[in-house]
Amino acid sequence: MPGTGDAVGEKSSRGFESHPFRFNFLIIKFMIWQNFLENLISWFLSRGLKIVAILIATPFVIRFIGIFIRRLIKPFAGGSPKLKGVVDGKILKQREKTLEGVFISVLSITVWLIAILTILPEFGINIGPLLGGAGIVGLAIGMGSRSLIQDYLSGLFILFEDQYRVGEEIEIAGIKGRVKNLNLRRTVLENPKGTIFYIPNGQIRKVSNFSRSINKLKK
Repeated sequence: MPGTGDAVGEKSSRGFESHPFRFNFLIIKFMIWQNFLENLISWFLSRGLKIVAILIATPFVIRFIGIFIRRLIKPFAGGSPKLKGVVDGKILKQREKTLEGVFISVLSITVWLIAILTILPEFGINIGPLLGGAGIVGLAIGMGSRSLIQDYLSGLFILFEDQYRVGEEIEIAGIKGRVKNLNLRRTVLENPKGTIFYIPNGQIRKVSNFSRSINKLKK
């Protein structure tokens, strides 16, 4: 049957023609992967190692900063030696931890921001526009939350200077009472009638501390 022989010859001819195409496709695919791997290895050796080093070093830097801050804050957190017997040790420990947490958090965020801004150029990202945009956004947030920032800064100085503590009798913003709670944002007072006052730290201009009178300190 001549028709059958012609069909078989035509199929074998097509199969022979398709094999070179597949072979060329595999060669091209292999070359693409080889080129990709070469570029990846070259990039890793020139830039990737720097990124890995930064990511590994950053937590150690933050840990070292934490140790340094704890040693720096501890002498100030206890306050005057004459006052240590007046206030419970738990309050002093709480104040110490509050100060440590504030400084460590701020410096940790700063260190990570520096690390990220150092890594981005290694990926070919221009950080110039990012810095410009961050400056504009920061300015807008700063203008919108000026009173909030002032509250936190005032609270930080109140804690750092040990102006008053929980349980002490004080007068701030024209209100006299006992300190029920204190954080960076606000101070909570309770007057002799049991009324609770929440006073933003940014509104505090003068502090009168009746629990630290000369007579009490001499005892």
